[in-house]
Amino acid sequence: MRVLMVSDVYFPRVNGVSTSIETFRQALAMEEIEVRLVVPRYGDEMAQAGIVRVPGRPVPGDQEDRLLAWSAMQRAVLAAAVDCDLIHIQTPFVAHYAGLRAARQLGLPVLATYHTLFEEYVQHYAPFVPARWLKSLARRFSRRQCNALDAVIVPSTAMRERLHDYGVHTPMHVLPTGIPLQRFSGGDGADFRRQHGIAAERPVALFVGRVAHEKNIAFLLDALVHARELCPEVLLIIAGEGPAVADLQAQAQRLGLTAHVLFIGYMDRTRALPACYAAADLFVFASRTETQGLVLLEAMAAGVPVLAISEMGTRDILDSGRGSFTSPAEPAAFGQVMGRCLSRPAAWQHLRDEAPRYAAEWSDLAMARRLAALYRQLR
Repeated sequence: MRVLMVSDVYFPRVNGVSTSIETFRQALAMEEIEVRLVVPRYGDEMAQAGIVRVPGRPVPGDQEDRLLAWSAMQRAVLAAAVDCDLIHIQTPFVAHYAGLRAARQLGLPVLATYHTLFEEYVQHYAPFVPARWLKSLARRFSRRQCNALDAVIVPSTAMRERLHDYGVHTPMHVLPTGIPLQRFSGGDGADFRRQHGIAAERPVALFVGRVAHEKNIAFLLDALVHARELCPEVLLIIAGEGPAVADLQAQAQRLGLTAHVLFIGYMDRTRALPACYAAADLFVFASRTETQGLVLLEAMAAGVPVLAISEMGTRDILDSGRGSFTSPAEPAAFGQVMGRCLSRPAAWQHLRDEAPRYAAEWSDLAMARRLAALYRQLR
C-alpha cells in the first residue's frame, strides 16, 4: 500500500508535526506501507527518495516556517498522488486544500491529523484582535475543514471532545504519535553535564520543546522561584528554540534566576537530546494547549519522571499516574512539588523505574499498526 502525506511543515523545521510525520513514516514501513511526502523546501535540502519538496517563502514575522506556493503545491500533490491508495493531510494550510483537491480528482480516500488546537494559539499571534472573535473564527475554520474529509485523526480524547463540540461529524479516531523507544533510552547524561559545566550532584529540571509563549514556559520560571525554597541549587534547563527566548531570558533576570536557568537551544535528536534527557532528574511541562505531549513520553522513555499540568492532550498520558506527578496550574503549588521531588530523589526512584515501562505502551510500532489498520479500512 502507498500513502501520500502532505504537509506545510517538515524537517529541518523542528516541531511536533515534523516529528509525528517522520516517526510514522519510519514505523509504517514495518507494516509494508510506503509513505511518500510532499513538504516544503526550506533551503538546499538534499534530494531524498520519496520526498518531494515544494518552494515557498518565509511566513511574515516567522522565518522558521514557509508559506507554500499555491499552484506549485497543487501540481506537486496531484502528480505524487497518481499511484497512491490514500492521501493523509498533516496541516490545515495550503497542504490541506492541495490534498483534498487531489483526492477528489483521483477518487482517493482522504484523511487528516488534527495536530494543533488553533483556538488556543491564535491569540498569541494576533493579540490586538478580540480573543472571542479569533476563537470563533478558528472553530468555524476547523469544522469546515474536518467535515470535508473521510476521517480525522486526533492525538487525544480531549481533542476529540473539543472537535465534537465544534460540530465535527466526520468519524474521528484517537491515535497519538508513538515514540521510538530505543532512541531515548541510551543517552549519556554524565557526559552532557560535563560538557555544560553542570555538577554531577546538582538537581536538574528539564523542559524540551519550542520556546514559544503558548508553551507556558513563563509559568515554569515563576514556579522555579518557589522550587528554590526547598531545593536552593536547582537548575532548570530549557532546550529548544523559538520566538519567546528573549522574553524568557529577561524574565529570568528579573526574578533573580540567571544562575538557575540554562537556555541551550536546539538539541540534535540523535545524540544530544537523549543525553540531555538522561542528565535530568525531573521533566517539567506546563503547556495548557498541548494536543499530545510527545516530549513527556520521550522523557519517560529515558527514565525521567514527569511533573506537568494535566490539560488537553497531556491528560491521556498523565492521568494514569504512572511515572509522573500532576500539579494544579498555579506556580507556587507546581514549584513546591518540583522542589520536593528534586530535594528527595531517592523517595521517587519508583517513578524513574516505572516511567520507561509506561512509555513502552506508546511505542512507534504499536501506533503504526493502528494507523495501518485505519488506512486499510478506508481503502
